[in-house]
Amino acid sequence: MLHKEDVIESFIKSQGPGGQNVNKTATCVHLRHLPTGIEVKCQAERTQAQNRKLAWQLLDSKVQAKNLKELAEENARLEKLRRQRRAKPRSLKLKILEAKRKQAQKKLLRQKIRHIEE
Repeated sequence: MLHKEDVIESFIKSQGPGGQNVNKTATCVHLRHLPTGIEVKCQAERTQAQNRKLAWQLLDSKVQAKNLKELAEENARLEKLRRQRRAKPRSLKLKILEAKRKQAQKKLLRQKIRHIEE
């Protein structure tokens, strides 16, 4: 939900089609949401009121999309932590330990070869 005190609203002269109306009146609406930094400009319609309504709808949808994205990222981060912290199956632990033992044996053999060469 957007609060009016969180939004800076300004009106600018539009560009493009619209004739004399857009040349002499500020029909373009510019909204800036301070907490998120999202900016929206709307000059799709000929009247300021219609552009203002469209701009607020667009800003609201963008803020909601950003909030949903942040929520999804946080959920993904928590899910990743949960997967990392869960207990490994016993069979996997045994495979990891066996691989470590093999690596240790290789290192011992290397040390023995060095002592013989020296």
